[in-house]
Amino acid sequence: MFPLSFALVAAAWEIYKWIGPVDGGSVFGVNVLPRTSDLAMPHVWDMFSRLTEPEVRGNPDSVLHVVAIATWYSFRVALLAFVVGTALGVALAVMMARFRAAERALMPYLVVSQTVPIIVLGPLILSLLAYASRDLATETWIAAVILGVFLAFFPVALGTLRGLKSAQATSLELMDSYAAGWWTTLRKLRFPAAVPFIAPSLRVAGASAVVGVIVSEISLGVKGGVGRKIFAYGQEASSDPAKLYTAVFGAAALGLVMSIIVVAIDRRMMRNRPQEMA
Repeated sequence: MFPLSFALVAAAWEIYKWIGPVDGGSVFGVNVLPRTSDLAMPHVWDMFSRLTEPEVRGNPDSVLHVVAIATWYSFRVALLAFVVGTALGVALAVMMARFRAAERALMPYLVVSQTVPIIVLGPLILSLLAYASRDLATETWIAAVILGVFLAFFPVALGTLRGLKSAQATSLELMDSYAAGWWTTLRKLRFPAAVPFIAPSLRVAGASAVVGVIVSEISLGVKGGVGRKIFAYGQEASSDPAKLYTAVFGAAALGLVMSIIVVAIDRRMMRNRPQEMA
């Protein structure tokens, strides 16, 4: 399915480049049609051929090699952000499900927190890290992880909380009749009932972690990540436009791999779900 969808996107790209206006176009006075010049829209085959060429003159490393290393770096940071964000989201959901006062107190702040642009939060986090330790201020990847967690935890917290509340009243009454404690009910009933709600939220969290890490790498100048490569290659786009898209390919590959991991977790969770709750 993925090769077919990629082929369709590449074909649509080339068709628009063939029939679209070279200098772009406007609709009702608004510029909405992108330019189709070679500087704005290089051919797909030029992008792939650029992958096999040296990144810079005099450097034997190909663009593919450099982008692959940068993508691997960003993948590890995004995976850490996803894991921490998921754990934080589940913990917050359990706390809010256990204590109604905690839900009323935290939920408004959680919702408002997602309206703050991460580009604004990046410098603030670096300042806080510098205040805690000068050594931490130099580890910009920590700020990238924090920003990835910031975006990833919210959908998990929301989905898990909704799932924990979805257990049937009759099942809860049955657990009460067995004198089961709240934590036993959580493990035996509420969490299995929440799986269909947690699984979709993990997909959103995985994508959010990738977006948060890449954006933070661009805005904070995190060395080694594919986001930084996008920024660096973007500065060379006027003379080497195909090079920019090689880094974009790396970011797309990162998102695809993260999606595969999340889907695997999703299937594992649904497979281990009790049959009576399926």
